[in-house]
Amino acid sequence: MEYAVLECNDNVIRYLSWGFIIGAVAYFFRQTKTQTPYGRYVDTKAPLGVTCPAKLAWLLQESPSFLVPVLLLLTTNAQSSLGKQLLLWTFCMHYFQRTFIYSLMTKGRSSPLYIVISAIIFCSCNGFLQGHYLLHCATYDGTWLTNIRLAIGLILFFIGMAINIHSDHILRCLRKPGEIVYRIPKGGMFEYVSGANFFGEILEWCGYAIATWSLPTFSFAFFTMCSIGPRAYHHHRFYRERFDDYPKFRKAVIPYIL
Repeated sequence: MEYAVLECNDNVIRYLSWGFIIGAVAYFFRQTKTQTPYGRYVDTKAPLGVTCPAKLAWLLQESPSFLVPVLLLLTTNAQSSLGKQLLLWTFCMHYFQRTFIYSLMTKGRSSPLYIVISAIIFCSCNGFLQGHYLLHCATYDGTWLTNIRLAIGLILFFIGMAINIHSDHILRCLRKPGEIVYRIPKGGMFEYVSGANFFGEILEWCGYAIATWSLPTFSFAFFTMCSIGPRAYHHHRFYRERFDDYPKFRKAVIPYIL
């Protein structure tokens, strides 16, 4: 098979990474004033405009983060074998689960179409950023396989992924088919935080940033914290206002701290 030659573009990597960081700060402050209108925060009394069913929405918006890196891997020259065989597939593993498993199992509400389109654009950019960096820019010598940052980062990633998947399972089991009700989630990390699924995903991408030790992965981990961290706080406030018997000791997203 003949591969396309794609050279590392440092400017693209740098501009996209810093764009994520700046965008994350802006999005964080936006969420201190309002909730992003999807899921439980969709105002059902207001005109919704065009919406997308939850299963289809998650499939469409998550798939670019899996498909774009895989396409780069299959069609372009790759310089870093570690980036290609280990770190990139770790990234793709998460999005394979979100795209082809989570999306088919979710019981969420329909999402406004503009939210879905925004997520598709972000995931396409992020898929390209992570894939291009790892395949064409990153350089890891043989000692990286025994580097403590790689070991710690991957451990945190897989712990976070397990927490994320288990927490999503707990949330799904709170509802019977066809129900649109909210109950207090119990078990797993929900015993410590209201946003256990968000905590797991934040832990995943912080671990991934440590394992790769790069600006692109740090920028994505930072964006994740700034985007779903406030959403975990909104969920925490939602539960405390809705349920009088909600556990007082639970935090929003970081056990015992926040």
